[in-house]
Amino acid sequence: MISTRRERRRAETTAEIKEVALRLMAAGGPGAITLRAIARDMGMTANAVYSYFTTRDELVTALIRDVYGQLADAVIAARDARPGDDVAGRIMAWACAFRDWSVANPEGFRLVYGDPVPGYQPPEGGAAPEAEYRVCAGLTELAAGAWPTAAPLYADYRFEWSDFDPTLAEETRAEFPDLPPAVIAVALRIWGHLHGLVSLEIRGNLGAQTTNPEKLYRNEVFALLRSFGLTPPGD
Repeated sequence: MISTRRERRRAETTAEIKEVALRLMAAGGPGAITLRAIARDMGMTANAVYSYFTTRDELVTALIRDVYGQLADAVIAARDARPGDDVAGRIMAWACAFRDWSVANPEGFRLVYGDPVPGYQPPEGGAAPEAEYRVCAGLTELAAGAWPTAAPLYADYRFEWSDFDPTLAEETRAEFPDLPPAVIAVALRIWGHLHGLVSLEIRGNLGAQTTNPEKLYRNEVFALLRSFGLTPPGD
């Protein structure tokens, strides 16, 4: 259905408000996102901006939903571009897409995973539950693929389903009924390795330690794959 000119203008203004909000955050941190500051930056009245987002929290929720959805799209598309039986390649593709997106969108990364916006109250169920579920389920799928070779690492850990979030445990058991609860530990290990180094890079904590954070990251992912008994792509 073709939108009207008024609808197109509203969509364009909504997108601009979001862009300005991320720019303000980049310059002044999460607390810099206010509807009045956005109105000043755009040359609009505060009341005009309020006609698009009635509260600052509504805008922040929309921003988180947008950027988290973009991240989920990027990592899942990269993973699915590799054959289903290429476990190492799928993990590597997800890892590279995660870093590439985060480095290209540092404000989006910080909004989803970084410092909370002061005073922000997310809606019940979270700001972006669908994207969060897609990322979580995607990581669990990667862990399930790695499990046949990773299992010996976890033989002595004796994980129980009760060691993990009940909803996550229930969803994992439904999706992978033949796998033990330790598969969640594998997923969290993958997540921890990827998120840890990227978070340090985005926050500027690696600048004094390495001139090539991408090389450091790739080698860390290679080491993770080898620890699961997998052969890194290209080895």
